[in-house]
Amino acid sequence: MSLQAGKPRLKRGVRLTYDHTRDLQVLLYPEGVLVPNPTATAILQLCDGESDVEQITLALSNQYDGVQPQQVVDVLARLADRQVVEWS
Repeated sequence: MSLQAGKPRLKRGVRLTYDHTRDLQVLLYPEGVLVPNPTATAILQLCDGESDVEQITLALSNQYDGVQPQQVVDVLARLADRQVVEWS
């Protein structure tokens, strides 16, 4: 499946949450904690399993200038390599 055609979502057991102690977003998963950068956080917040890359890119374009689908795919591919994102 093409990553651009799929609909990314957080894998089961993975949760994006705000850590008040560290004052930042963290990604909790069964084996640990990942601190995503602001770009990855913005993308992860849109990974609902119902939006595809085009829809995520469009939503991000409403907040940021110059967002390209390939940039979103690249971030999602890295997160999939970390076993925190999957496609439906």
